Amino acid sequence: MAADPPYLRIARDIRHRIDSGELVPGDRVPSTRRITQEWGVAMATATKALGALNQEGLVRAVPGVGTVVAEPVRERRAATGQGLTRERIIRSAIVFADAEGLAALSMRRLAAEFGASTMALYRHVPSKGELVRLMSEAVFSEEPPGPRPRGWRAQLAQEARWLWALYERHPWLGRAMAGLTRPMASPHAMRYTERVLGTLSGLGLSPYQMIHVHLALLGYAQGVTLAIELESRARQDTGMTPEEWMASNEPRMDAIQTNGAYPILSTLFGDDDFDLELGTLFEFGLQRFLDGVEALVAKP
Repeated sequence: MAADPPYLRIARDIRHRIDSGELVPGDRVPSTRRITQEWGVAMATATKALGALNQEGLVRAVPGVGTVVAEPVRERRAATGQGLTRERIIRSAIVFADAEGLAALSMRRLAAEFGASTMALYRHVPSKGELVRLMSEAVFSEEPPGPRPRGWRAQLAQEARWLWALYERHPWLGRAMAGLTRPMASPHAMRYTERVLGTLSGLGLSPYQMIHVHLALLGYAQGVTLAIELESRARQDTGMTPEEWMASNEPRMDAIQTNGAYPILSTLFGDDDFDLELGTLFEFGLQRFLDGVEALVAKP
């Protein structure tokens, strides 16, 4: 009888740690790099082992933390309770989408969290599309913290950072609100729009310019947010952090850069480590965007 592949043996060992209580819900499981060191296997084998555990529902990826032991389904059901209301369905859907992404959310999977039938959910929410609208509306009901600053530039920056903070906490929101030409009917989201337009009012801009400044800023924030969602999905698919992924691809990157085909790119960073941080990238782009609006306002 053929022996199990190495990745299945590793998954079985980690599963035993979970079943024995050595690893409890919320604990980090060995990373791909730790697995390569502890079991002496390649990075691809470590990735497949974590992927197998993820498919069993034993682990889940948490952005900024790593791969952790998931709560048993029965405990998640107990936490959410059996009674269904529209508000509880919306709250549970937000938590689910925050953890696993909008693509993984379905009425069937959400019903399983409550231990209920899919039809029971449909009595409160008629469709997934309506559920996503209600989720977005609930998230946008928050208000920017702190007093409103003086000056249009500081006010516009405050609104943009508030929007970015929402997208960071709820990466699925950028995709849910991505239809710039087909905006979602959301009173709470429209309050954000009203605040931005109020900031631009009185600066001498035409209605055309005001709307386009608002939509360009919204589109910029959504664009950077998609990188958060893609990173979360990649972490779930591979079980690797960005650092682990870079380490596994370092030989290939070095081979590409040392052939002399990209002389500028190869010398940009030298010996300095470059860590791409999306918040820093967003802030850099925001300041350049505000520079552009300032130049537009200054035009006679």
